[in-house]
Amino acid sequence: MNKEKKIIPELRFPEFINKETWAERKLSDVLFEHKEKSTGKEEVCSVSVHKGVINQVEYLGRTFAANNTENYKRVLPGDVIYTKSPTGNFPFGIIKQSKVSEPVIVSPLYGVFKPETTELGLILDAYFEFPERTIDYLSSIVQKGAKNTININNDTFLSKSLVLPVDKREQEKIASFLSSLDKLIVSHDDKLVTLNKYKKGLIQNIFPKENQRVPNYRFPEFNKDGEWEYLNGDKLFEPISNKNHNSDLPILAITQEYGAIPRELINYTVIASEQSIATYKIVEIGDFIISLRSFQGGIEYSNYKGICSPAYIILRKKITLEDIFFKYYFKSDLYIRQLNKNLEGIRDGKMVSYQQFSEIKLPLPSIKEQQKIASCLSALDILIKAQSDKIQQLKEHKKGIVQGLLPKIND
Repeated sequence: MNKEKKIIPELRFPEFINKETWAERKLSDVLFEHKEKSTGKEEVCSVSVHKGVINQVEYLGRTFAANNTENYKRVLPGDVIYTKSPTGNFPFGIIKQSKVSEPVIVSPLYGVFKPETTELGLILDAYFEFPERTIDYLSSIVQKGAKNTININNDTFLSKSLVLPVDKREQEKIASFLSSLDKLIVSHDDKLVTLNKYKKGLIQNIFPKENQRVPNYRFPEFNKDGEWEYLNGDKLFEPISNKNHNSDLPILAITQEYGAIPRELINYTVIASEQSIATYKIVEIGDFIISLRSFQGGIEYSNYKGICSPAYIILRKKITLEDIFFKYYFKSDLYIRQLNKNLEGIRDGKMVSYQQFSEIKLPLPSIKEQQKIASCLSALDILIKAQSDKIQQLKEHKKGIVQGLLPKIND
């Protein structure tokens, strides 16, 4: 005779191992819609995949709220919010607990619910943090409407079941552990933000400001070198259009985040025909690439040899200079402003020409000073990359723990 399978998680705190205190529970049994509305005193908040409930101006730079917010829903500390709108890897919306210490308001389109316990709300927040679990819960009950809109009412949202702890002491233990892990991740996130702010400030001061020829910050050994020389772009770089290649070279995607990078490394899925590939240009390591269309700031550097679309301008140095120095200079706010001043308009965007690039004067300190600046900024990037990797490792660690602590019904 088959025994009924016990509902217990894979990972459990020792004091609860022999207790059968988990059960399938409908969300309607643990989440309750209190239907409170704005009092006119609360801040308007957005709900973010990564930041949770956050002040809308702080998050988006401005408010998108209606002039009249009296119908906006009031969110109390610990409430659970369902956004009912597709976001990134969450095609059916996201589910977050408010960790803000005071009442706020959110869009009247959202579902706002008070959890049975604050700890259970945090557990639900952790359960739905990962796209696959959110999709698994919502996909069968959400209907997609025109323009990818989501059709689901609050009763339907609450109609399915999850495996959840019943014992409040176990809820508290799990919530406390998850909260500690979240605080650790937040502290590392804050460190990453600080490093990026420091880098931005350093770049603004390690290169001369507009109409200046000496930077605010200079390494002591170069203080007596005098002003930096400035030359037009065409004196330092020339356009390259070498199409004599074979199919062995990788096709490069030109990105703001990674520079020029083989498409397969970032799962870039655009397929090019053999005929079009024949027109692609060769990119060497150390080349710079300008996008002809939809220019968004900066000129991208290539750490890879490959080929790229003929819609790009390939720049290669004409004289001895430090590539990495210009990698950072081309990303500085000052240079981006200069390059954007006279963009040539086209029907579907903007265009940067080599002529425009060539007319902008570029700094040319001594090769040793170029190398020193490049080394300093590269070392900072290594720290930033290490910090980003550490955060990703912590998030993967949390994901593994949540999978063990909070079982799915079909587990």
